[in-house]
Amino acid sequence: MARVHSSTTLAETLSWYCSLFLVIMLVFSCCESFTSENEGNVKRIQMNLGDYKPCDEIYVVREGETLHTIGEKCGDPYIVEENPHIHDPDDVFPGLVIKITPFKNR
Repeated sequence: MARVHSSTTLAETLSWYCSLFLVIMLVFSCCESFTSENEGNVKRIQMNLGDYKPCDEIYVVREGETLHTIGEKCGDPYIVEENPHIHDPDDVFPGLVIKITPFKNR
């Protein structure tokens, strides 16, 4: 009988640790989503204050970007005209260096 009693105690202890582990995981997952929401709010506030500058004058193309998406992001619809080294607007590749002049600076 002592053997059954010790296995029951072991099962209860194991169940307690599993429950504690699940509670800790839930708390961490809640904290992570709260942090992500706060980071998004900070970026929106920075954009509203004008502190956020998405593009420098010299821009390096990243993977998946096109001249159209870069123009929208940086506020420069005339990228091809300002960069004579771009012969084909469809031939844009990661690592290509281009000059950006935002529309509001013209």
